[in-house]
Amino acid sequence: MGNYMGGSAPAMANQIVDGFILLSQASLKGFTDGELTLLRFELERMQRDTRAEVPPQDDAMAQQVRNRKISRLSAAIQIVNHQLTRKVR
Repeated sequence: MGNYMGGSAPAMANQIVDGFILLSQASLKGFTDGELTLLRFELERMQRDTRAEVPPQDDAMAQQVRNRKISRLSAAIQIVNHQLTRKVR
């Protein structure tokens, strides 16, 4: 199945967006290139879905939640991309 925390790439991406998992270079050390690519795909898909959700302008809490999710996803994608380029070298 792989090294995914949560069991699968979509489940791990969902836990990242909810803030239950924080990625680091060390936590991705045992992942293969294929697993990292699949995780990046799921993170990018979730980022598109999250950006598509537009909360009402007067709902500050919903906007904060959305922005936190986008921030977590952007950071996770950046870490995964770095790990993939590091393995190529």
